[in-house]
Amino acid sequence: MDIFYPVKLFADWLAYQIFNIAPDTMLAGAVDFFIYDTIKIIILLALIIYIVSLIRSFLPPEKVRALLVRKNKYAGNILAAMLGIITPFCTCSAIPLFLGFVQAGVPLGVTFSFLVASPMINEVALVMLWGMFGAKIALLYIASGLIIAIVSGIIIGKLKVEKLLEPFVLETKLSANANAVSMSWKERRDYAKNYTIDIIKKVWLYVFVSIGVGAWIHGYIPADFLARYAGGDKWYAVPLATLLGVPLYSNAAGIIPLVSVLTEKGVAIGTTLAFMMAVTALSLPEFMILRRVMKTKLILTFALIVGLGIMFTGYLFNLIIK
Repeated sequence: MDIFYPVKLFADWLAYQIFNIAPDTMLAGAVDFFIYDTIKIIILLALIIYIVSLIRSFLPPEKVRALLVRKNKYAGNILAAMLGIITPFCTCSAIPLFLGFVQAGVPLGVTFSFLVASPMINEVALVMLWGMFGAKIALLYIASGLIIAIVSGIIIGKLKVEKLLEPFVLETKLSANANAVSMSWKERRDYAKNYTIDIIKKVWLYVFVSIGVGAWIHGYIPADFLARYAGGDKWYAVPLATLLGVPLYSNAAGIIPLVSVLTEKGVAIGTTLAFMMAVTALSLPEFMILRRVMKTKLILTFALIVGLGIMFTGYLFNLIIK
């Protein structure tokens, strides 16, 4: 059973019983989605930030930096992208690790390779794709996601955009965990709790706004919209699918059933995978939270590079798989 099933029951009760919204209406779908996803994301954020910051209390920044900073200038990007595959985080919950990497002195380009790979690729999605579409699609999905993550990180690293991070990120750089070895368990728990509260205070409004936009789209845009306007061999199908995926929020495993439905309705596999990758790696909630830690110019640069990579992958899949 879904661990968030009680949250779903609570969202249904609040929307249909307390707010007295008629079921099976567009408003009901939007409100129910907003309540459920808001609670779920806040819980995930708080839990992941707490666990990550607790782990960080045992890891001096030098160790983290030594793991991801290699003599080969691209090895760090490759390692960070592969680390992203085995960390089953969505975009929003991957951001605390992104912050931790930056504050530990890991190069920004390497950190972005992790940020792209973590939500875009995961083992659950791999197994589901393998079962639904076969090994060829599943392995191409892994390969394309890795390439996008690695290349995106390398490009961002070459742009030297550290100045586009918000000041508070760099102010804490290398200072966190300075006394990691000597901290008691109570000090570690207090550190994790205070860090979690601090980050949640900084991002909660962005979470609410972004989920609100996603809820409106979820409730008021028909489920077959993509199939209607991006089906067949239309040249603009892949860019349209990528753009439509941005305002939505889900992890890869959660969006794959929709990928299956869209494919059955005639949408090309590359187009549906571009949609899935955009939902997981370019979600609006991610951008809203990232805005608290970096300037808009860097977010747009990140989105453009990853978006172009996703579109290239979509066109490549459509070309290879008929």
